Amino acid sequence: MMFLLLSLLLTVGEANFNILPVVPFPQEAEMISTVRRSLHVEEFKITTDKLREDKVISSTISRYERYFERFERGPASPDGYVTEVSVTVADPTAQLKIGVDESYTLNINPLSPVVKLAAKTRFGVVRGLETFYQLYNITDGTFPSVKIKDYPRFTYRGFLIDTSRHFLPVDTIEKVITGLAMSKFNVLHWHIVDDPSFPYYSPTFPSLAEKGAYDMNHVYRISDILQVISYAEDHGIVVVPEFDTPGHTLSWGKGLENFLTHCPGVGTFGGDYGPINPSVEANYQVLQKLLAEVTSLFPSGFIHLGGDEVPFNCWAANQELVAWMKKQGIQNFNDLESYYEERLLDIVHHLNTSYVVWEEIFNNNLQIQPDTIIHVWKDKWQATMGKVIKAGYKTILSSPWYLNYISFSRDWKTYYQVEPLKIPGATAEELNLVIGGEACMWGEYVDATNILSRTFPRASAVAERLWSSEKRTNVADMEFRLDKHRCGMCARDIPAETIILRSYCPVEFSGYDHW
Repeated sequence: MMFLLLSLLLTVGEANFNILPVVPFPQEAEMISTVRRSLHVEEFKITTDKLREDKVISSTISRYERYFERFERGPASPDGYVTEVSVTVADPTAQLKIGVDESYTLNINPLSPVVKLAAKTRFGVVRGLETFYQLYNITDGTFPSVKIKDYPRFTYRGFLIDTSRHFLPVDTIEKVITGLAMSKFNVLHWHIVDDPSFPYYSPTFPSLAEKGAYDMNHVYRISDILQVISYAEDHGIVVVPEFDTPGHTLSWGKGLENFLTHCPGVGTFGGDYGPINPSVEANYQVLQKLLAEVTSLFPSGFIHLGGDEVPFNCWAANQELVAWMKKQGIQNFNDLESYYEERLLDIVHHLNTSYVVWEEIFNNNLQIQPDTIIHVWKDKWQATMGKVIKAGYKTILSSPWYLNYISFSRDWKTYYQVEPLKIPGATAEELNLVIGGEACMWGEYVDATNILSRTFPRASAVAERLWSSEKRTNVADMEFRLDKHRCGMCARDIPAETIILRSYCPVEFSGYDHW
């Protein structure tokens, strides 16, 4: 009877607070006993046959062993202690990419000191050990007896950072990645350059950063990029860079002559320059060389090409460009943008990489290739996504998940109640084209001082929507689990903000001096 009651609590009846405070909640969780086993910190270890020297496995094991080191041994238990997690991986050669198998099973047996964690790939181990950590009750030092079978609902579960408006040091980006892994995100969308600054230091075009960055202390060199990519891989996270064009490129023009459209008084922010000038043939050579460098550096197999908010008024004010359009038979500025995007996508196509664009590329009826992924960010997202998938394109949702917009009280509840597949009139086949979503933290008022507390645990509400079953929608249950998850993040030196009017963490955030 007890077994049946516990199973019902986990699979059907979400009216009660969940006895497994895990975020995102697993796809399947079955309580096998009411017995709880204590943790023997001094003897605890994570073991794996043949894979201890693997970079991802070794760093993950070391990380989670370190997480448990700060706790004391649990109370003596007649059923004994948990002393070991035994890890097995079916395919240890699978490489990190969007869509890699992240599934795992976890078995905490009340009759054994050894916890069994089995995964298809190394990245399932990363996800499974996070669940194991969250199952630990900080207050009494015990684990529940449970069997878990888990896998993500969507293959793309992203988070955007913006390092142009405000620079983020590498160690801050790594802290963001650490927090993202705690909620099972798998993509870091790095909006690395924009109008305000060009912090990417390109060996091919060094003048872009030398003249376009805030200063040379605020740039990412190749070694910094590789460090971030390597760190992200150890956390099961793919880094997707964004080089947004033809708009949002004011910082590019400082280091490249004739790259931007000259339009005195009507350019970006009322200045003299606007988007890339599509009539200058040399500009496409610059783009080809730069993007070839970028795609060879980032192993994700994806690049985000932007394409949003292109100000046509600057193009219209440049008479040389308008005359060139007439010679080319280009009738209007939508067609001019389409000309530019066709040239750009042809460049990227030959670089053998997948690409994402903001929704304007689709909304403006530009000619795009069938494998283009449309990133939806504006209002009325259901209607837009409906049109995108009916046209046969894959899509990613961000519209309701702009975390840089903050409000008093618990805005995470609004994020949590979004259902990405609630698209009227869409067929099951069309809905398969919704590959996931992305929370965004734009940098207008965000830098290293506040990005972590502003992101976590609010982003975790989005993470659960993208990982867990669509049936898991009880806000009260999520609030209980999210509060526990927030404390678990604080215990691991992530300054996640509180989400409840009155509460406390058994292990409080220990302060920035530990970083």
